[in-house]
Amino acid sequence: MQERMERPDESIGLRKLVLYRDVVFTEAGDAPARPARRASVAAVVRNPWLGTGPAEDLLAEQERVAPVLAKLLADRLIAALGGVEEIEAFGKAAVVGTAGEIEHAGALIHTPYFGNLVREFLRGESIICFADTRAEAGETLIVPLWHKTHAATRSHYQTISARVPDGPRADEIVVIAAASTGPRPHPRIGDRMTDPVVTTQNLEVVPS
Repeated sequence: MQERMERPDESIGLRKLVLYRDVVFTEAGDAPARPARRASVAAVVRNPWLGTGPAEDLLAEQERVAPVLAKLLADRLIAALGGVEEIEAFGKAAVVGTAGEIEHAGALIHTPYFGNLVREFLRGESIICFADTRAEAGETLIVPLWHKTHAATRSHYQTISARVPDGPRADEIVVIAAASTGPRPHPRIGDRMTDPVVTTQNLEVVPS
């Protein structure tokens, strides 16, 4: 039976959603102890500030659009990765089209109206790491991830590529949320909380 797709809130100017998933079964010739599943969900929306100047107050549209996107993307990430309890790492990103300001990308992901809500929906505590840029349609963006409750845990420092072939158009913004169910394959480079103190004074050899 065909699944019925619920149409999201049309007021945010949503054109399409793009879901990407992957899982690594082998790395360096061996299977990871626990293969991690990763996913990103991208929403292509109309730029609500198109044609405004650098003095434009962005707050009203942040309050209106960003919470809708936070719920929309978080819900689909949770479904794609098998439940919120499966998710261990997260990240966010935005790409503004060429007719917009780079600040327009940040306006939809770098405020409490998006970040705080995504963190709550995914049951995280860490600040969500991020990427943003301005680009033409089809640009690949590398979205960084880290542990949702222990940001200093290096095992979960990883990235996922996100791309919408026909977006953003010049008058659009692509907003992305991403997550992983585990660490990189075979993590073994230590942890920031247990690292030795390394300075230029205590290294035997300092690169010149």
